[in-house]
Amino acid sequence: MMSLAKSKLTWKQVSKILINMYQQVIQQGREINMKAAQHTIYNKNNLNLNITTIEKPTISKNQVLVKVKTAGVNPLDNMISRGEVKLIVPYSLPQTAGNEVVGIVEEVGSEVTAFKNGDRVFGRLPLDVIGAFAEYVAVDSDALAFVPNYLSDEEAAAVPLTALTIMQALELMGAEAGKTIFISGGTGGVGGMAIPIAKAKGLTVITNGDASNKERVLSIGADRFIDYKTEDYTQTVSDVDYVLDTLGGAETEKQMSIMKKGGHLVSLRAMPNGAFAKEMNLPKWKQFLFGLAGRKFDKMAQKYGVHYHFIFVRSNGAQLQEVADIFTKLEIKPSIDTVFTFDEVNAALDKVANGRSRGKTVLKF
Repeated sequence: MMSLAKSKLTWKQVSKILINMYQQVIQQGREINMKAAQHTIYNKNNLNLNITTIEKPTISKNQVLVKVKTAGVNPLDNMISRGEVKLIVPYSLPQTAGNEVVGIVEEVGSEVTAFKNGDRVFGRLPLDVIGAFAEYVAVDSDALAFVPNYLSDEEAAAVPLTALTIMQALELMGAEAGKTIFISGGTGGVGGMAIPIAKAKGLTVITNGDASNKERVLSIGADRFIDYKTEDYTQTVSDVDYVLDTLGGAETEKQMSIMKKGGHLVSLRAMPNGAFAKEMNLPKWKQFLFGLAGRKFDKMAQKYGVHYHFIFVRSNGAQLQEVADIFTKLEIKPSIDTVFTFDEVNAALDKVANGRSRGKTVLKF
């Protein structure tokens, strides 16, 4: 190496060069690595994720690279950490957590035509490749839709998983315009999206809940509101074509009792059954196990002459875009409870698991 004397560089100049070199190395490291929150073991008693540094994902020809702005935090995230969905989706560990993403497209695969760099997008990530709790995520382009301009990043994070659940529930029901749907507990976050979507699909909507929310629920499209404290819907509602069961427990059978013969009930809270396992294309032995698990509800449905369905929401950009268009027309704003920073991911998960929420819990990057 050339000596300092021969190079005619001062120590100050050498220090500056070394600092610049160090900063370049750091920057290169930032460009190829990212922060992510991962679960490393299935544990029913410890839902904490490990914040670590992993390699930034590369994309395939059909994917886009999304720089994450916000991510929705859901009970599903805790269910995955507890190992409760292993039979449905057996994730390999360590697994970057997070199912619901909002962000900016930074790179586009060679065969992607729907999106370009700079687009603001959101989506429910594909079941087998989740990872929204990270600085970047590689996503199949057909899982994404454009975020409505009137929604903030935080508000947008409340939409994909819930809205797609409703869209896919209506699809599973074979819902037809002109028929009637009962949405139980319609004053909550699910009802806040289910009611306008069902109304936009041409359905007559009946729901129940606390009377303090009556005007709000009617304003977003409900045709009839039932105060659960003063009216028993099993005595006053009948001949319903479809039911979206958001409550589970004893309410599932009560809701079957108000349905027409041949009607369809989709539950978000009861047990998966054999039909669900078949719909998910699970192996035969898993179909048998789920058939046993959901037998009680299948027999209950048979008793009332109706069809029982369970749903596990999947990614679908086209359906989400339809929701985005409906929401843009009506300017529906989801309720947000708490926004946490990425470093507070475990507090956010604890909030979802143990706290009373009046809206969506969101991570912000």
